[in-house]
Amino acid sequence: MAARRGSAPKLGDVLLVTGAESFLADRAVRSAIAAVSKDAPGVEATDVDAATLDIGVFAELTGPSLFASERVLVMRSLENLPSEMVPHLLEYAGSPSDDVLAVLVHSGGQKGKGVLDKLRKASVNEVVATAPKAWELPQFVAGEIRLHGGTVDEGAASALVDAVGHDLRALAGACSQLVSDSGGQAVTAELIGQYFGGRAEVTSFAVADAAIAGRTEPALEQLRWALDCGVAPVLVTSAMAGGLRGLAKYSSAPSGMREADLAREVGVPPWKLKQLKQQSRGWTPGGLATAIKAVAQADADVKGASGDAGYALERMVLTITRAHGRR
Repeated sequence: MAARRGSAPKLGDVLLVTGAESFLADRAVRSAIAAVSKDAPGVEATDVDAATLDIGVFAELTGPSLFASERVLVMRSLENLPSEMVPHLLEYAGSPSDDVLAVLVHSGGQKGKGVLDKLRKASVNEVVATAPKAWELPQFVAGEIRLHGGTVDEGAASALVDAVGHDLRALAGACSQLVSDSGGQAVTAELIGQYFGGRAEVTSFAVADAAIAGRTEPALEQLRWALDCGVAPVLVTSAMAGGLRGLAKYSSAPSGMREADLAREVGVPPWKLKQLKQQSRGWTPGGLATAIKAVAQADADVKGASGDAGYALERMVLTITRAHGRR
């Protein structure tokens, strides 16, 4: 998730936006521009790639202007800033212009880390754009829906994740659409089904749920439908691996744990525990080990070890459903 350190950005600040989640980074940039625009409606925003900067361009963008007294400079790909520009940027960060907000965007990774460390020592504000973990996505959905003035319960938020997938931009767009069309009512699983039911039925999660439940025919039917609709084979193995890992952690967790502690131990939101409890019935340690090995083999196959991804996935599903209930 995007986490902010420090106060809201304003003219005269240097704001550092770091992290690989581009949707959250872009949102942080837009929010910074919007915050400045409240007090300076005519603010001029300039978007540049750090790799293209030289001393003259940087001085022009951060120095006095004849055309706009208040400005926002968005410098993207900070990790590609030319080495000769680093001292000038650090000097500016130590004494920024009063009528400029400088937003420095670093897309994550080790490249340019030295510049980041020095900027942090200069006490610039920072927004960290970190992608939520898979089990945190329903929480992200709930936050997006609240942002647009709507409400949703945990089950419906999870249903939207299952239907749309893990892409934050797609989820945010779906949340906006659902709140807009809900007529002021809560966003429910039924409403999500009306909009995204077709997509929900062919997700990799639907295949995984059916297979883990030991339902061979529905799992194979969902798999063939998913592949026909363009779902990438690697997403199917990923969903299956995630489902089995969660089930294995749940099954091996110490008994008597509080719900919140158990959820942290397994790495899932609390509402997911009920589903795991139902799924755990009929699974033994030996059966789970067999299923997990089948997923590992299928994952290698769909990534190049086999020439027929569809066959590899069908074999995986059959192995998993047969392992269900095996002693």
